[in-house]
Amino acid sequence: MARAKSLRARNLSCRRGGRLIFEKLSFALKSGEALLLTGPNGVGKTTLLRGLAGLLPLEHGEIALSPATDQPLYEQLHYVGHLNGIKTSLSVAENLQFWCEYYGGPPLNEERLETVLARFGLDPIAQLPGALLSAGQKRKLALLRLAVAPRPLWLLDEPSVSLDRASTRHLRDMIAEHLEEGGMAVVTSHIPMSLAFAHRLDLGKRRAS
Repeated sequence: MARAKSLRARNLSCRRGGRLIFEKLSFALKSGEALLLTGPNGVGKTTLLRGLAGLLPLEHGEIALSPATDQPLYEQLHYVGHLNGIKTSLSVAENLQFWCEYYGGPPLNEERLETVLARFGLDPIAQLPGALLSAGQKRKLALLRLAVAPRPLWLLDEPSVSLDRASTRHLRDMIAEHLEEGGMAVVTSHIPMSLAFAHRLDLGKRRAS
């Protein structure tokens, strides 16, 4: 997949249940840049991410990746929200195989599978059913979908939830590598991620800095 060079969001507005969540939000990212969404609970961080992912309707605004392609936006992004979305009846390895095929990633042969699993130390439990995983293991597995099928835009909502310090560092490294390879990321996090985010958007103040 060709890498997108930029993401532009213009004049985004959203209402839920008749309540205005945010309005006239605009931001832009270039290849290799990230955006950190900040602000207190209830200001619309998750709503904005879900709107960018196409999971919630926006009342107004335009979202576009450049250069333009025939692919819809949702086929060029990964969204990891509060729910891990793993299939509990499948093993760790089978979940990754499912995501790889669903997202159209490169073939997940045994060598590549081991490399992906090792990123979060899940290789010893590759055959364990998802139902038996701890909260932290489920979160690690959910995040590994980012590695099995490259996509230019990552939308990550509190990605470090349930992760210990070592795993949070691994997550930080994954995001940094994604940016170094020309990807883009929009992230919400209640703890410092130790990343050199190029932009911040404080939804509490309704302005970018």
